[in-house]
Amino acid sequence: MTGSSTRATLKSELKSEAKRIGFIACGVAKAQRLDEEAIRLEEWLNRGMHGSMSWMENHFEKRIDPARLVDGARTVISVIDTYHQPDFQHPADSGVGRISRYAWGDDYHQVVKKKLFNLFAWLKQRAGAVNGRVFVDSAPVMDKVWAERAGLGWIGKNTNLISRSAGSFFFIGEIIVDLVLDPDERGQDYCGSCTRCVDACPTEALFQPYAIDSNRCISYLTIEHREDDISAELASLFGGWIFGCDICQDVCPWNKFAKPTRDPAFLPRAGVVDTSLQEWIEIDLDEYRKRFRNNPVKRARYDGLKRNIRLALEANDTQSAS
Repeated sequence: MTGSSTRATLKSELKSEAKRIGFIACGVAKAQRLDEEAIRLEEWLNRGMHGSMSWMENHFEKRIDPARLVDGARTVISVIDTYHQPDFQHPADSGVGRISRYAWGDDYHQVVKKKLFNLFAWLKQRAGAVNGRVFVDSAPVMDKVWAERAGLGWIGKNTNLISRSAGSFFFIGEIIVDLVLDPDERGQDYCGSCTRCVDACPTEALFQPYAIDSNRCISYLTIEHREDDISAELASLFGGWIFGCDICQDVCPWNKFAKPTRDPAFLPRAGVVDTSLQEWIEIDLDEYRKRFRNNPVKRARYDGLKRNIRLALEANDTQSAS
């Protein structure tokens, strides 16, 4: 076989192996400096849209150049792993504390990374000496950009990666390698004239299509923002969310194609879907540690979660009194 046909065969086998392991899609992009994205990222950071996430200012060159993460990087392999659970929904009751779907089960960093390590091991066995690294939201990698470039979808008006065949309720992971593989065609935008996500955002964090102000984003404020300075006016718009927010995905028409997860690790733990705010406010540190062991909610920390619950209860009380 010629070199190109060998690469084509290897890429085809790689995608088949990725699906066998449990990923719903796998794509390939050429590893190169992200000059176009670097300009937009720098402008976004300069406008302070990242809020208190100062870590996003660090390692700028690593964030936009895969060669800074893996010597001799030639290819970025992207995968997506669904966490959609259509059989489970938050009750309509406004008194329920809402947790984003991605945090209903086990910590995705560990679950997805284990699968990626298995895929990387297969690749090294199949292709010989390959140098590379595995990433799952754990290093300065622009995962949505690479997934779009690998043909897995497009970055939509809600700033999430969207797939025509799988919606957006999925995790993204990458393997950056020094192996040459033929890149896939970049994903095309199918948002069209739809603005449901922008219209539905209660805090107007999506201040325009394809742009988000973290300072007003419920996910950012309930997870990453550590200060106790969220105004009552802003918190009154949270709608019971105590960790993360799914609104801009819930209203996205493409999520009618969301694939249900087959991984039991992502299924809801007891109490995460239907626990009332009154019950949540009573949680003590020991119960918090037990309930959220190896779970993404620990990112908010105990004090942060309690703050979120308190704000949600205060908002409910104010609305009930009005």
